[in-house]
Amino acid sequence: MTPASLALQDRLLPGVSRTFALTIPQLPVALRPAITNAYLLCRIADTVEDSTEMPADDKDAHYRRLLAGLNDASAARDFSDALLGTGLVQSPLEQELIAQTPGVLEAFGELPAAQQAALRDCVTTMCHGMAEFERMKNPHGLADGGCLRDYCYVVAGCVGEMLTRLFAESHPCIRDQQEALQRLSVAFGQGLQMTNILKDVWDDRQRGICWLPRDLFAAHGVDLVQTDDWQDQAGYREGIRFLVGVAHYHLRQAQEYTLRIPASEVGIRRFCSWSIGMALSTLRKIAEHPGYTASEQVKISRRHLRLIVATNNLAVGNDTLLRGVFRLGGYRLPNVQAEEIGQLLAVRVTGDGHP
Repeated sequence: MTPASLALQDRLLPGVSRTFALTIPQLPVALRPAITNAYLLCRIADTVEDSTEMPADDKDAHYRRLLAGLNDASAARDFSDALLGTGLVQSPLEQELIAQTPGVLEAFGELPAAQQAALRDCVTTMCHGMAEFERMKNPHGLADGGCLRDYCYVVAGCVGEMLTRLFAESHPCIRDQQEALQRLSVAFGQGLQMTNILKDVWDDRQRGICWLPRDLFAAHGVDLVQTDDWQDQAGYREGIRFLVGVAHYHLRQAQEYTLRIPASEVGIRRFCSWSIGMALSTLRKIAEHPGYTASEQVKISRRHLRLIVATNNLAVGNDTLLRGVFRLGGYRLPNVQAEEIGQLLAVRVTGDGHP
């Protein structure tokens, strides 16, 4: 990748993700340009999804332009101009990201062919999947746990698959167990995405969106359509704790994924373990306060983040120590058994670039 493209990516990343601006520099140097590019492309697609005022058909057109831009520089400029022209991208940092999309796509074209293929499949799956789920958005939740599982796949599970392909290209030992890692990577993505959904449930609801599964809460005696003050219902709090348990189950698969990465690959292990540590800490806060009504109430502090980073860094090169850190991170979290999870456990895996 050219110095100009590297500089553009390094300038854009901190503005759209503090977390990835911390974790990506931990990776081996050869992986950083591709994974930074991947995150920026996913964030560009997210900017389309996040606009609650844009009609679904218009979003479809923006997704098509973005995907076309993977092959055509003029289509990249068409995407950028069309999306900014709607006036619906309000954040200055997001406006800058969209304005620089042609440069991000130019950087994509400078990556090695194998890395391009991994990113292309991921972004294609994400764009098609988000277009599909756009027509299911409402403030009362998804129909069932299977829909939640599938949504987690198209926005996060496919990212885990992509990262595994990139990791496998960089290390023969990872390549030798790529198939097993791919399965675990989808669970990894589901655990992280469920954590984000739970953390942001009230912020999303203010925007007229909810990703909670209605069938699960109905089983706990709460109708998400008819009830307004969800947090006041004991059944709602029970449902939240159950979903925390499901996310915890998937994060245990993420821990197994991390431990399968060779201990010598300290950077990749840090990249994974920091994310797991932050998710487990967030889940603990949610489990302790299932009646929360804003994401700020369950957000981990900067001090806690520094503790997670320091603890994982001390343990990351030793399997026994790292297992101990993971056990400590999940202390007192609800443990849901596999047979209880049903649709939410059966992670969705596809290799054809479509949901």
